[in-house]
Amino acid sequence: MFAVLRQSATPAVVDAFERLVRDAPDHRLCRINALAFAKAEGLDEEAVLAGFLHASRLGIFDLSWNVLCPGCGGVLDANTSLRTVKSEEYTCALCAAGYEPTLDEMVEVTFTVSPRVRHIAAHSPHDLPALEYFRQIYWGSGLDLPDEDYAEKVDGFVIESLELPPGERAVLALQLPEEFVIVFEPVTHAAQFIDVRGEPTKERRSLSLVFDRTHRHSETLILQPGPVRIQVENHTEVRTLPSVCIAGEALHAILGRRRPFLTAKRLLSNQAFRDIYRTDTLDLDQRLKITSLTFLFTDLRGSTELYERVGDLAAFDLVRAHFQVLNEIVTAEAGAVVKTIGDAVMATFPTPDRAVAAAMRMRDAMGRLNTERGSEDLLLKIGIHEGPCIAVNLNERQDYFGQTVNIASRVQHLAAAQEIFATGAVLDNRDASALLADRGLSPVAHTVTLRGIANQISIFAIP
Repeated sequence: MFAVLRQSATPAVVDAFERLVRDAPDHRLCRINALAFAKAEGLDEEAVLAGFLHASRLGIFDLSWNVLCPGCGGVLDANTSLRTVKSEEYTCALCAAGYEPTLDEMVEVTFTVSPRVRHIAAHSPHDLPALEYFRQIYWGSGLDLPDEDYAEKVDGFVIESLELPPGERAVLALQLPEEFVIVFEPVTHAAQFIDVRGEPTKERRSLSLVFDRTHRHSETLILQPGPVRIQVENHTEVRTLPSVCIAGEALHAILGRRRPFLTAKRLLSNQAFRDIYRTDTLDLDQRLKITSLTFLFTDLRGSTELYERVGDLAAFDLVRAHFQVLNEIVTAEAGAVVKTIGDAVMATFPTPDRAVAAAMRMRDAMGRLNTERGSEDLLLKIGIHEGPCIAVNLNERQDYFGQTVNIASRVQHLAAAQEIFATGAVLDNRDASALLADRGLSPVAHTVTLRGIANQISIFAIP
């Protein structure tokens, strides 16, 4: 498989994958954080992402779309396809909060080695010890969990835990400290909060909890410090792992260790992903929110006159060459071409600065092509806007819908030949502004009215 992978992925990335699969401990092969892997190996992120995608297509890794709790970083739902991610609210029992999923920071994409390549413990998650279930199955890849003293860190906030087989009951007998305590069960995502305060008592209290995937035990109980017997019953078809935790500094310290992870938004705006997976992304009726995505539209000025002047065949070859150059630039700047419309391109980027960088490279590239031809046939108009949108499936293609898309398109229409227009939302981005400042460029502001947009907006011409 790795020999076949070398035909589509860079050699350094394939070498790193081979070492990982051969030498890494089991837990490092479950839900791999692609960005952390690239950083640890000193490899280019885009090359690593492309490598993981090609490797997943070959069956070396299994791709997973995990809905995360933004509070604790726990995985609320794991999916083998984005098609099964729900658009309605997800609830985290541990954080006692509900969240409407967005593809920005609430859906991560991870990679797990296929059992056909190497069997690891996480392929049988219900056989994992509680400690490893939390590390490999419950927490997402955005938590930077320690390797060497992981067990010691967890022991700092877990008072008691047990494995409870299906249909079984057991009793946890313990002394409640004067702390905020959570009885948490990660398999069914159930939690019972206990606010332990007041005068200590020697009276033994009793508490009964049932785990059945429906009761979330969200109401907080108030108990005095002292002995308690917690009877737990497992009404599910799988083993459960009730754990009694102190919601104090030790827990918050481990939950506070965060690192970047591969978001669904970034993957949907990755050209390699769109090329490999094409329509295998969203269901026809699925609507998933993105809180921030940058859109770039281009068009050729005077393309009709170009066809008249040089003829259909010559113009077609020239336009095709222009598309190829734009595609290469979009891919190099971590973006993706969503579609072409006539001589126009619609592309997305995860951040505004990558779109601005791509726009300036596009303009320069068209200038070089014109110089080589000794003509001014390729006069590009570019518009950029950033904002919220909805990911949808339109015309058997993963596409985007919303006012942000409309504004980006109309900003492009305002541009003249060789002009780049960006909205204030784009230039408000710190990295985009820094990019222009580093090049000594001062955008020129205009206030305009766009068709269908009630309020005037500020746009900036990038010299």
